[in-house]
Amino acid sequence: MPEFVPQIIMIVALFAIMYFMLIRPQKKKDDEVRKMRESLKVGDEILTIGGIYGKVVRIKDDRLTIQVGADRTKIDIAKWAVNNIEKPTEGKGGKDAAEDRKVTPKNMKKLGEKAEAEVEEAVAEVVEDAQE
Repeated sequence: MPEFVPQIIMIVALFAIMYFMLIRPQKKKDDEVRKMRESLKVGDEILTIGGIYGKVVRIKDDRLTIQVGADRTKIDIAKWAVNNIEKPTEGKGGKDAAEDRKVTPKNMKKLGEKAEAEVEEAVAEVVEDAQE
């Protein structure tokens, strides 16, 4: 076997590893982002790459008009500037789930009670494991 064959095999293996570790995952991620941006529709709540939250009010080619703030200011942005579509909580939570996210004394008490119960369960598990 010639001397250069192992070197060629190593180079091919290196390219294969780079493809499966770097190039392929990046292409998958790019496809997901492209599909997300193509699925935008009027009424979607979005987050831009600049950190602006807004609601889509108009879509035209590669531009979006979003409505932001309490005074409903409209801003035109490029479609590529959309970072994420914010999913509203639906189903069993609905409006109550949005209320739970607000920081109020009542919710702080609920969170405290929930945390205490979780700590008590964890301590009970540790004690049980120590007894065994």
